[in-house]
Amino acid sequence: MKTGFKNLLGVVLCSCLCLLSVATTAQTKFKKLVWADEFNKPGLPDAAKWGYDTARGCPQNCGWGNNELQYYTFKDKKNARVENGKLIVEARKETKTDAAYTSARLVTKNKGDWKYGRIEIKAKIPQGKGMWPAIWMLPTKWAYGGWPKSGEIDIMEHVGYWKDSVFGTVHTGAYNGMLGTQKGKAISRNDWYNAFHVYAIEWTENEISFFVDKNKYFVFKNEHTNTDAWPFDQTFHLLINIAVGGNWGGKFGVDDSVFPQRMEIDYVRIYQ
Repeated sequence: MKTGFKNLLGVVLCSCLCLLSVATTAQTKFKKLVWADEFNKPGLPDAAKWGYDTARGCPQNCGWGNNELQYYTFKDKKNARVENGKLIVEARKETKTDAAYTSARLVTKNKGDWKYGRIEIKAKIPQGKGMWPAIWMLPTKWAYGGWPKSGEIDIMEHVGYWKDSVFGTVHTGAYNGMLGTQKGKAISRNDWYNAFHVYAIEWTENEISFFVDKNKYFVFKNEHTNTDAWPFDQTFHLLINIAVGGNWGGKFGVDDSVFPQRMEIDYVRIYQ
C-alpha cells in the first residue's frame, strides 16, 4: 500500500459470486497458533509485540512515497491504544509538524515475523472520504531489493470513496503497483463500517489465498519462474495503519468533517 502508487485500473472487482466461494477456516491446514494478540490489557499496545513506524516517512517528509497527509505518532494513546478489549488505531484532524492529521502505523517487525501460515485479523474499518486503512505485510529483510522487488502483501485495504469494497493485493518486481500491474481483487459488501470481519491470508510455498470471513475471493499463485514474480519465500511482518489522503486514498480529497475515525481490531492470530 504505502510504498507505491496504486493504479486501480488493473484490479478486477469481485462480484457477488465471491460470497459463494469455497474454503473455510475449518478447512485450513494451519492449525497451530504461534502468535496472537487478544488486546486484553488496556493502555498502549503491547511493546513486546508492536513497534511503530513514525513521522512523515522517507528521507524528507514525502508522505511514505504516496503523498499521504498524516503524521504517524509514537506511543500516543490518542492514535493507538487498547480499550474495551480492542486495539484502536485512530486518525485525527490535528496539526503535527508539517502535517494536518495524525494517525498510527503499528508493526510487528522483529517481534512477529513469519514465513507461511494463516494470518488472521478481526477488524472493523473507518469510513469517510480520504480514509485509507490497511492491514498488510512487508518483508523483514528485503532480501531481493527495495520495493517492490522483495514483495508486499495487502491483506485488506480500503479507500473511503469506494464504500462497498475492500481489496486484497500483492506487489512484486514483476507485478508492480507503480505500473498498474499489481495482482489483486476486491470483494463487495455493504457493512464494512458497522460490523467486524475476519480478514485473512493463507500463505504457502505455492500460493497466497485471500479471505474475508469464510469467503476465499482471490488466489495469487507461484509461477515458479523467478523472485521477480514470487519473492514470498522470505520472512514477512504485519502492519496496521490508517493513512489519510495520498495518491489513492486522497484521489477525491479528504472530508475533514468525518474526523476522528478509528479502526478497531478485535484480535490478531497467526497459525502455522
